[in-house]
Amino acid sequence: MAELPLAPVKRIIKQAGASRVSEDAVEELRDELESHAEDRAREAKQYAEHAGRKTVQAADVKTSR
Repeated sequence: MAELPLAPVKRIIKQAGASRVSEDAVEELRDELESHAEDRAREAKQYAEHAGRKTVQAADVKTSR
């Protein structure tokens, strides 16, 4: 299930210099972004658990890069 709205994703592509963007391209980038974000969130959660915390902090996200 998609969480990110399409309009901001389309803006990102346009800000990167594209003058026209197909809806398929927007949907594909959204799916890629969501997949990457889920992977990072899962890894950040593991760092927090390893540190003995339930709360994921910004440092956990940064470390998950």
